[in-house]
Amino acid sequence: MNFPEDFLHYVWQFKSFDFNELQTSDGAPLKIIHQGFLNKNSGPDFSNAKIQIGETVWAGNVEIHIKSSDWLKHNHQLDTSYENVVLHVVYDHDVEIKRIDGSVLPVLELKDRISNELINKYETLFLTLTDFPCIAQIRSVDRLIVDSFLSRTLIERYEEKTIAVFETLSELNGNWDETFYRFMAKNFGFKVNALPFELFAKAIPQNIYSKHKDNPLQIEALVFGSAGFLNNKFQEEYPAKLKKEFEFLQKKYKIKSVEVSVWKFMRMRPQNFPTIRLAQFAGLIVNSNHLFSKILEIKEVSNLRNLFENLPINEFWKTHYHFKKEVSGVSIQIGKTSIANILLNAVALFLFAYGKHTATQHYISRAIKLLESLPAEQNAITDKFYQAGVEMENAFASQGILQLKKQYCDKKKCLSCGIGIKILRQM
Repeated sequence: MNFPEDFLHYVWQFKSFDFNELQTSDGAPLKIIHQGFLNKNSGPDFSNAKIQIGETVWAGNVEIHIKSSDWLKHNHQLDTSYENVVLHVVYDHDVEIKRIDGSVLPVLELKDRISNELINKYETLFLTLTDFPCIAQIRSVDRLIVDSFLSRTLIERYEEKTIAVFETLSELNGNWDETFYRFMAKNFGFKVNALPFELFAKAIPQNIYSKHKDNPLQIEALVFGSAGFLNNKFQEEYPAKLKKEFEFLQKKYKIKSVEVSVWKFMRMRPQNFPTIRLAQFAGLIVNSNHLFSKILEIKEVSNLRNLFENLPINEFWKTHYHFKKEVSGVSIQIGKTSIANILLNAVALFLFAYGKHTATQHYISRAIKLLESLPAEQNAITDKFYQAGVEMENAFASQGILQLKKQYCDKKKCLSCGIGIKILRQM
């Protein structure tokens, strides 16, 4: 026997055991009128069950353990929330259990009622050491079931992500524009320079830019200066002008620049250098200060992409990857893949979070519609599911897959997964 308590939850919930002549451990006839509802919070495992023992019908909770003695091990004998347990379902009944009031707790032992075939199926499927447990079986599951569960995991993923949004929102006294600005900056850094971009956004609040919205050079000076890139002497006119502007603005606003050493250039393609990303970020600010307010106003998700296209980026960056050396043929606009990444990880997230925070469903619907309009992500995780036969038509599905892998597959929570349950029942 090599299975967790979750397996017994599955067996009880789906009545996957021998019902012939059920009786309690002390020989009383037992009938399951309703097995109850699985409780994922604290307290007994199943609530609102209806059990007949002898001639008496009991309504209450059901608790499930591998061994009866687990009741004592988990200190349920000291917890009044377990006083309404009407049946203790166990695999192995090894000790008599009494409630706090001294009454003996009725027990149903399942050890001889679960088929070895079902146990072997579980061990074969869910104790595998592959990339994810059902890698060999998931292609056999009806697509409707897969898509339905991915819809659930997608919502779970975004609800988890909103926690960080709400924490920053609280820190910034409910300022949605400033909160979005910080998350947007972090996304401009992608994985490699996410932290430096986050530090940079904290060094210079968004409201400072609004005071210079009609002067692109000053906004660019604020961006590169706050990021720590204007501390050298420059021969070329553009960076020299930026340095001069920033020296004045830094004193005026008491800006403490980020240490330039935190920015990473190594093993990156030049078009992803942080200097190029900062030039694009400056162009975005010039184009759309208080960006989140504009995002909320846009009703058609197809128009959201326009906010990140054709940005007013200084001509200097067409011939430079950084301030040191002139090159040729630099692509300075944000690429389609990068825009999709920003729309997915910042825009859709904030539409979802704002909808949750304000209890406004149409913002949540716009977030979901946006995800459905974006291409599915391609990475090591989604590639494994593609190879296993899972179709992902858009980012809604791929985000659901990432949550499925993180919260279900990696944690072996197959019996809490709609896909895993379906596979076990059809094997």
